[in-house]
Amino acid sequence: MNAYPFSVFKRADRSCYSLAFKDSNGKYLRPVSSGKKTEAEAIQVAFQWLRDGIPKKNTVVKVSDLTLKEMVKKLKDGTEAETLLEELSRQGFVKSYVRNETPGAVDFVSFLTNFWDWETSAYIQEKLRKKHGIHKRHCSQQKRAVSLYWEQLFKGRFLGDITAVDIDGFITHMGTFDLSSGRKNIVIKAGTKPLRWAFSKGYIKQDPTRGHILYTGDEGERKILTPDIAGRAFLVEWEDERDKIANMLASVTGMRSGEIKALRYKDIGTDCIYVHKSYNSEDKLKPTKNNKSRTVEIPFPGLINGLLELAESNPWKVPPDDRFIFWSTTRSKAPMQGNTFCSSLREALVKIGFSKEEAAEYDFHSWRHFFTSYMIGKLDKKLLKGETGHLTDIMINRYSNHVIEGDRKIIQDKKRETFAGLLPERQKKIKSFKETVAELLPQKILLLEYKPIDVAA
Repeated sequence: MNAYPFSVFKRADRSCYSLAFKDSNGKYLRPVSSGKKTEAEAIQVAFQWLRDGIPKKNTVVKVSDLTLKEMVKKLKDGTEAETLLEELSRQGFVKSYVRNETPGAVDFVSFLTNFWDWETSAYIQEKLRKKHGIHKRHCSQQKRAVSLYWEQLFKGRFLGDITAVDIDGFITHMGTFDLSSGRKNIVIKAGTKPLRWAFSKGYIKQDPTRGHILYTGDEGERKILTPDIAGRAFLVEWEDERDKIANMLASVTGMRSGEIKALRYKDIGTDCIYVHKSYNSEDKLKPTKNNKSRTVEIPFPGLINGLLELAESNPWKVPPDDRFIFWSTTRSKAPMQGNTFCSSLREALVKIGFSKEEAAEYDFHSWRHFFTSYMIGKLDKKLLKGETGHLTDIMINRYSNHVIEGDRKIIQDKKRETFAGLLPERQKKIKSFKETVAELLPQKILLLEYKPIDVAA
């Protein structure tokens, strides 16, 4: 009976003795050559290898390591491999692992890119199927953020390989860029949101996005005009009346640029506006940012008439209900570009004494802050949220959908009280819209018959 923890034998076709060591279960491992031609020398080598390890191509392998290798070679399927990997992870030998042919084994950057792809993303299709608000422009911006920021750090990595340490490192890396804290956070979420979704779907075993602190504190307060200065800006001549009325409308409603661009003839009431849609160049007409319609009170007849006059001057032969209020000079089924709203505002500020640098500190979205700031102390928060479409509180969101008798009168009274001196009285003919249209449109476009409207307040 062999008393050694190994077997020594010589094959007929070999000149040297072979050694077969036993594993922890007493079974012999695959034999290796001792390199010795006598049994005594081979036995001596075997004891030396048991103590020091077996030389293998510039390294030394312990007999116990051979045992582990044999065990791995005998794994039958992915389930057994998963058991081994989980035990290694439990004992702290590996931080993470990605098993082949699993959802976590996909290329991480490709996963992020596909996650934000409007046509192929399972996440986007799920959002649309469940009537959640999501828009092409946002998705394309996040897809670009992946290309600009995430790809350079994570190229070649697997989805299941990403750890909390990696995410913390990326957040720190974003601190090296000269971006606002808000922009940094948007970029970070281009990667963390897909990871969180992957965890919820069981594609990865741990959520590496939890517990991280994002950026804050360096946004600065957006500058807003005073009602007096705003009123002076509306008194000067604007190159395009559409831009002027868009700014007037934003100042007394807080409406977003996309919501104003989306307005059509059918959205104008006798003393209010029905906000159902928003517009951008990628999504075209789409639901509002929070996916909810609302009614915005306009207790200023002159402004309502100005909006109707713009609709009447729309030169495209489209049904009245489809006419954009702020129409395009080049396309019948699109509104004008919203960037002129801002540039025209700054030009008006320069005309009343602002330097170009000072005027540049204001943008069209400043009107949203302007309106909210001046109305927040004068309207119940429920009513104000219903006007602006903000949904930052669950209870406010729930109650703002209920219309209580008297709400409209309260809103209109407070708007008159706050903004009555802001809008100059519109003259019957500041500038003929027919003249304005003729200047803006190519001669080849046939204008609709112009019918002036009495716009006296």
